[in-house]
Amino acid sequence: MHLLIPFAAPLSEAGRQAAATLPLPHLQALLGRCAEVQRDSADAWNFSPPHERALALALGWQGGAGLLPWAARAARADGIDTADLAWGLLTPAHWHLGTEQVSLIDPAGLMLDDSASRAFFEAVSPLFTSEGYALHYGHASRWYLAHESLAGLPTASIDRAIGRNVDAWLGAAPEARRMRRLQSEVQMLLYTHPLNDERAARGLLPVNSFWLSGCGVAQPEAPNLPTVDERLRGPALADNWPAWCQAWATLDEGPIAGLQRRAEQGEPVALTLCGENAWVRLENHGAAGGGWWPRLRRRFSPPTPLSVLETL
Repeated sequence: MHLLIPFAAPLSEAGRQAAATLPLPHLQALLGRCAEVQRDSADAWNFSPPHERALALALGWQGGAGLLPWAARAARADGIDTADLAWGLLTPAHWHLGTEQVSLIDPAGLMLDDSASRAFFEAVSPLFTSEGYALHYGHASRWYLAHESLAGLPTASIDRAIGRNVDAWLGAAPEARRMRRLQSEVQMLLYTHPLNDERAARGLLPVNSFWLSGCGVAQPEAPNLPTVDERLRGPALADNWPAWCQAWATLDEGPIAGLQRRAEQGEPVALTLCGENAWVRLENHGAAGGGWWPRLRRRFSPPTPLSVLETL
């Protein structure tokens, strides 16, 4: 069994202070039976966050930063025939204009249902189709573009941009500049659109832009993929560290405890922990440093969860 946990490490000083008091007894016990077998580190400006890089490796994909075809994979899951086209994921979004920057609000806060999302989709579609893009509806939070120019376009994961200045994540490639123009046109169209007037009357955030990510052509997938547990994502992106700690506690009592039991029964297990900069994979079978002395030392003096999370 292989478990992959995004946002396992805190993203801010407040988060680090909260994590310092977090008891994770099952993770502590598991660390006594596992050793680090693989690690990948990059700076926090990498368009692909660690959890995406780790899952892409498990999938057997090729591609550099921001060049992993998540859109094509999601489109297939939504029942769209992706053929051999290059795809991009369009996430309907709200961009907040602050005094010093424009920031991206977590799209979950839009509370878009299918009916409302389809109405916005129909409103903006002509802006894209007039430029030669094929536009497809997949889900209330997932629209898709298809165009040959998306095959080599690096884009930042929306997980990088949420709550942050969007300018830092828009990219500078020619096709990225084209997308900036389309974002401006979408913003102008939706600024006074009746759909947003209706949302304002109901106290809902307006849909005033989109985020493009996951561009590329679909790639084959390796079997036996890890289970991805995303319960830490929402609290981490919201900078809600008490909720993040509570989510970690339930994670420790549930899936982590399950891994611990399997490891104690002699079954091979793997745990991939992902933070802001790095991911680390831990295993209990065939692990690096597998001699009797390293194993004994890990068993009776394992690293603490905090010491591991601080390296991510």
